[in-house]
Amino acid sequence: MESISLLLIIITLFLATIILALILCHQTNFWERKGIPYLKPLIPVLGSMSIILFRRSSFYDGLNYLYNKFPDAKYYGMMILHTPLILLRDPELIKEICVKNFDNFIDRRSFMTEEMDPVYGRNVFSLKGDRWKKMRNTLSPAYTAAKMRIMFELVEKCARDFIQYFIDHPNEANSVELSDAFTRYCNDVIATAAFGITVNSLTDRENEFYKRGKNSFNLDSPKRFVKFIAFRLFPKLMHLLGITFLAKKSDRFFKKIITETVITRDEKNIIRPDMIHLLMEARNKDDNDLSMDDIIAQAFLFFLAGFDSSSGLMKFMAHELAVNFEIQKKLQEEVDNLYQNDENVDDLYEKLSELKYMDMVISEALRKYPPNPLIDRLCVKEYDFPKPTPDSVPYTVKPNNAIWIPIYALHHDPQYFPEPEKFDPERFNAENKNKIHPYSYLPFGLGPRKCIGNRFSLMETKLIFVLILRNFTLKPTEKTKHPIEFANGGGMKVKDGLWIEFEKRVFDC
Repeated sequence: MESISLLLIIITLFLATIILALILCHQTNFWERKGIPYLKPLIPVLGSMSIILFRRSSFYDGLNYLYNKFPDAKYYGMMILHTPLILLRDPELIKEICVKNFDNFIDRRSFMTEEMDPVYGRNVFSLKGDRWKKMRNTLSPAYTAAKMRIMFELVEKCARDFIQYFIDHPNEANSVELSDAFTRYCNDVIATAAFGITVNSLTDRENEFYKRGKNSFNLDSPKRFVKFIAFRLFPKLMHLLGITFLAKKSDRFFKKIITETVITRDEKNIIRPDMIHLLMEARNKDDNDLSMDDIIAQAFLFFLAGFDSSSGLMKFMAHELAVNFEIQKKLQEEVDNLYQNDENVDDLYEKLSELKYMDMVISEALRKYPPNPLIDRLCVKEYDFPKPTPDSVPYTVKPNNAIWIPIYALHHDPQYFPEPEKFDPERFNAENKNKIHPYSYLPFGLGPRKCIGNRFSLMETKLIFVLILRNFTLKPTEKTKHPIEFANGGGMKVKDGLWIEFEKRVFDC
């Protein structure tokens, strides 16, 4: 038996060595044979992203590093783990693949299939081909302006609870950590608007919904980091082992909530103006076969996008308003004009569209801190790229070639946005916004795979800032650090947090 075990170990090591050698050869020779600029892997096997994977750089700094490596190239080649990838730098080429020739690049890369994990694999972000088209068409009516209006009352209740909490707790308002505050607000919005659950995460700080949501985004632990790498390298093996990317307790929690909600509403004919109801409406159409797993997947995606991306926009916007008082003052005046000495604004949903300077401030926050620092596309039909540089050769993109579009780096390129580190809403005034190259500004992506929930995100952001600025003035504290320093690794985490004061406004009687 011992000799057999020893033989198996030797064979395993031998096969692992061969696989490693093949990966190294593939990484070393793939782009060199193509005759275009390419970035050599910084660390063998791991590829060009090791600077971020090993926490040597923030994700944002890492993207800028990659973007500026070949400043004169329209695109260049690189390796991510064992996968060849093209990084695009040219806005016109971005338009070609995301809009004009979208059918050639319809898919996104995904390390999770429907079979491996129904929650991650079945959401509209991860689906591919005809499955994506059908799901997108099914969901699109749920994100119209009319549907946003239906859900507005639910969101407004959460926003007013947020404001009231800081009015009732002035000591906490003196030092607010923005990441914590806005993830709790967004958690409550999603709980009510997507899952039909009423929570107040500022008063009930350890509620189950918030804890499970926070766990879903905890990518800092070594265990979650190792799991991420394993899913990228060996997705089928992870599936065979029965390992899910989402923690099992969180996975069971969200599935149970949604399943029980749908069954109860079906049995009792309950109608509530939230995302679950909209998905159930879509399910009941004659031409649809939306399953329970589909409903769970879309509701969970709504949760993921809102918890992280929307709260990120809010925290960075609040920080910039606190350190740029003149901008805040101008925006506060616009908000005050909305009220016209009456605290009960008629049809606040419609009034939000009148806030033109608010739109400018939000647009600049999305430029400086885009919710998705990059987007990707996967080639499904062969496509000819032009020469990346005058002295190189054209490249034919093949099916399964991956594309990266570094949104954060484009937004911080002085060629498109002079003084990119300056927070300047005037870039987006009526005169200047038409001067911006339309494919250099991509806060929600572009083309048919543009973020489906952007209208909802903008609505909840405008609403909360109307109420914040009507009730408070945002001010720096001793803990406020500017410019912002991002923590090493992935995500939108800021080193030492984002701290400001909510100073209660006092109006003359």
